[in-house]
Formats: sequence, structure tokens, C-alpha cells
Amino acid sequence: MKIIYNKIFLEHFTGSGHPENRKRLEAFEPLPEKSIESAEQYLELVHTKLYIEQVKQASLESRMIDPDTATSLNSFKAAICAAGATISASQSNDFALVRPPGHHAHSSYGSGFCLFNNIAIATKKLIKEGKRIFILDIDGHLGDGTLEVFYDTDQVLFWSLHQYPAFPGGGFVDEIGVGKGKGYSINVPLPAGSGDDIYMHAITNFMTVAEQFKPDIVAVSAGFDAHQYDPLLQLRLTLNTYYNVGHLLQSKFKNIFAVLEGGYNLEYLPKCVYNFIAGINNQSMPFMEKDTISENDVVREYEKRTKSLIKYLSPYWKLQGYNFPNKKEQQLSL
Repeated sequence: MKIIYNKIFLEHFTGSGHPENRKRLEAFEPLPEKSIESAEQYLELVHTKLYIEQVKQASLESRMIDPDTATSLNSFKAAICAAGATISASQSNDFALVRPPGHHAHSSYGSGFCLFNNIAIATKKLIKEGKRIFILDIDGHLGDGTLEVFYDTDQVLFWSLHQYPAFPGGGFVDEIGVGKGKGYSINVPLPAGSGDDIYMHAITNFMTVAEQFKPDIVAVSAGFDAHQYDPLLQLRLTLNTYYNVGHLLQSKFKNIFAVLEGGYNLEYLPKCVYNFIAGINNQSMPFMEKDTISENDVVREYEKRTKSLIKYLSPYWKLQGYNFPNKKEQQLSL
């Protein structure tokens, strides 16, 4: 896995005081640039014509599309190139280092800093090519736009691990899909204060669902705001977990691509990304921190929610052998 990047993504101006600003990618520089094709022709795979025109017009006027989501003169161009880079990554098993991010963008409106849903657009294109896609959203916020787009289909398995409650709301254990898609949406709502132990317990135990799904391609919404020093959430992941998630994925699946979502600590964001890529590439871990252990009350709440999730998913998948935390030791038994 290699990074796909272009300076066009710096031309989406949100203002220096906005959490999602160009400094997020400047923290990685210098990076080699790659030529990126626009994905404008693919936007309607996910988004309505009206919404696409609304984003285009808002960009011309450098206007906010909601209280959190800004545009500037070149935002539309940056956004269609972000989707294009994600499509390119899906073809080469690479990491699209892009902005604006995408997973909060719904079919008919944007939110949460997101204009177009990069991973959903790439996934829809892959579906048209006959592929089965497993989307793993490791951003600390629910990818509510992606959840909406694929909520009624069995061609995509969508799995999100996110802080609950938190922006954008939703994403509880009972949201498992509708119609043909029932059982194909998995929401793991993590209590605030969840550390590496809880996160890897969830990843390891629910990965069996993804294996049963037998995807052709794994798509990762790679947000890193669940890191313990990120300013927007109260999760406690370390750099080690991002490496371990990448390493686990590469041990089970052949074709994996990723696109940047959140992550707002400028010191740690590049380290998170490089650790994740190193795990995917089966290389040694470049950055390490001391593992975090969750407090007992956090573990108890996680256990309660996970038991409920298992009940909701059991009619659709084989879920066996779950061992829950030893509360005296404040650890999770895998």
C-alpha cells in the first residue's frame, strides 16, 4: 500500500480555525504528487443531481453548506479529485490521502466537513463491476452517510466502530440494515474512554462476520480521531492499534484500499497513517505508544452493548466463542 496524494487537496480552504483544514495534509509533506483524474462522472452513483449542483454553486460563492461544512472557490475541484483518488486507490490497493473527507456526506446533503462520499462512490463503481465490498470505518465518528447509502443492500458489508454518543448521532447496535441489507450493517458503539483493549477485542471478534461475507475488496474509511490525543473525541486508542488493525486486515484479505477521513491532531495524524500502512504492508511498526487499558465502568458498558449487538446479528452470521472482560484485571480476554 502506497499513498496517493496531490496538492489540489490543499486548495479546499476552510479557514485556519476550522478543525478540518489544509494543515492536516501539510503535516505529511513533502509527499510525491500523483496525477489524479476527476470523478465528476461518477458522482451520481451516490449523489443526486440537485445536491451536486448545490455543492458546485456553494464553491463558486465560497459558502458554507451547513454550520460545520465549508467550501471555497476550488472546493468542488478538490472534492471531485478526492473521489477520483479514492477510485484510483481502489484499483491499486493504495491509500488516498485526501480532503475534503467523505463519510458524513449523504446522497442529498453534506455534513461533518464532508462534501462527496469518497468511499461510497468508489464502492458503487466496484459494485457495478460485480464486486462484493466490505467497508470498515475506523473513524471515531459514525460514517452516517456511508451507512445510509448501503443500508438496504447485501452487496456491501458496512462495519463502523465509533464513539457513542457523539456526532453525528445514531449508530447504535440495532441499526443493522433493512430489506436485503438486514444484517449487513454493523455498528459497534464504543463508550467514551474506550482504550486499545476494547477496540482490538471488538475488531478481533467481529472480524469473523467479514470473513463469512467473503468480500472481493476491503475498503477502509481511515479516520484517526479515535486516537487518545485527538481533540474532537474521548476515545483512547494508541498508534499501536492502527498498526494492529492494518496487520490483521492484511492477514485475512488480499485486496485492501483506504481513504483518509478524520484525525485532527497534527502531530499524531501522520504517525497514525504510517502505522496503519505499515501494518497493511506487513512491515515493522514505525511508531509505538504504551497500550491503553479501559476503566472497569467503560468495560462494563462495552460488554452490555456488545451482548446486545450479538443478539441482533446472530440470525444472520455465526457468532461464537466470545469472551468478555475480566473486570478485576481490567483486561479483555481474546
